[in-house]
Parts: sequence; structure tokens; C-alpha cells
Amino acid sequence: MSTAIAQPIDPHKLGRANTGHGAGGPADKRIIVGFGFWVFLLSDIIMFSAIFAAFAVLQGSTAGGPSGKDLFDLGNVAIETGSLLLSSFVCGLAMIAAHQRNALWTQVGLLVTGMLGAVFLTLELKEFAGMIAQGAGPDRSAFLSAFFTLVGCHGLHVTCGLLWLGTMMAQIYARGFRANILRRLMCFSLFWHALDIIWVALFTIVYLMGAGR
Repeated sequence: MSTAIAQPIDPHKLGRANTGHGAGGPADKRIIVGFGFWVFLLSDIIMFSAIFAAFAVLQGSTAGGPSGKDLFDLGNVAIETGSLLLSSFVCGLAMIAAHQRNALWTQVGLLVTGMLGAVFLTLELKEFAGMIAQGAGPDRSAFLSAFFTLVGCHGLHVTCGLLWLGTMMAQIYARGFRANILRRLMCFSLFWHALDIIWVALFTIVYLMGAGR
């Protein structure tokens, strides 16, 4: 009857297994960065969900002042929506060009994305200025406080996105398609698409439903 002889454990192999450098190896850095950024986006969506909930509670609290039906210009909002959705589509095209290492079309795509985002932001600021000029500022009622907080918070995110976009264009121009720059560009793309998702919810709940009240 034969007996198996126990093999000694190589401490070097054990060390590699414990540090995640075994046969499978560590996860790709792009995956790690993408996962971490998704966690950030989910935390941001939770924040917006809380503001949406506050708006839902306060949308009827006009204190005798104007409501959404009196204030909202759906034609203007439709242009805003079209601009932001189109910018997200162009951003996707820019990402395809970046993966193909095509600097020209990547920069063109990012530039058009930024221009459409600037159109959206300009129209939103124009809307805010018009409402304040009518005496419908955030201090007029709880409804307007919630409205300016929710829409303004999204607009602030778009502003940060435009600054980020400009930085990415400068980095691509100066350093090309390095791995770390492509990871940052991926995170920007996720951020910009997330803003689109939030805006679709905002457009539906705040503007479409609000204009019918």
C-alpha cells in the first residue's frame, strides 16, 4: 500500500497567492477604476434621489405664487433636452474614436459635446434669469426653492462636466492616448451619460408633470 508524500509548501508561491498575483493575476486597472467610479456615480444618484423626493413633497407648496404650469416653457426645455441627448451621443462617438487612437475625431467629438453642453447650460441659465425677473425666485415659495435646488444641482454637474471635458481635450493634445488618460476619458463618458439619465427623469417629473398641474 503506497502512501502519498506531502510536498513542502513554497513560501514564495504562497506569498504570490495571498497578494492576488497567482494564475489569474490582479484585475485590470481600467476595471478597478471603472468600478470605483460607478460607486461614486451611484452615490451621486442617491443624492439626486433625495432632492427628487423633497421636490415631490414640496411641488404643491406654491404659497399662492406661480406653479410650474405658469412658469415652464416646454419648447425651451425640449431644446435643452435635445442638446443634452445629442451631446451624449456625440460623446459616445468620441469614445469610439479614442479607442481607435484617432486624435482628430476624438477632439472633434469632445468639442461638439462641449458646445452642445454649453447650449444646454445657456438655455437653463436664461430660464432661471427669466423666472427671477418675474419674481419667481427660489425665495418665493417652497416649490420654487425645491425647483431651483434640483435643476440647479444638475446644472452645476453639467458645468463641472464641461470643465472636465476641457481638461481632457488639453491632456489628449499634450500627451496623447496614454493609459491613464484613456481611463480618465472613460470616467468622463460615464459621468456625462449619467447626467443624461438624471435629466430624462428631471424632464419627465419636473417639467412634463409640472406643466400639467
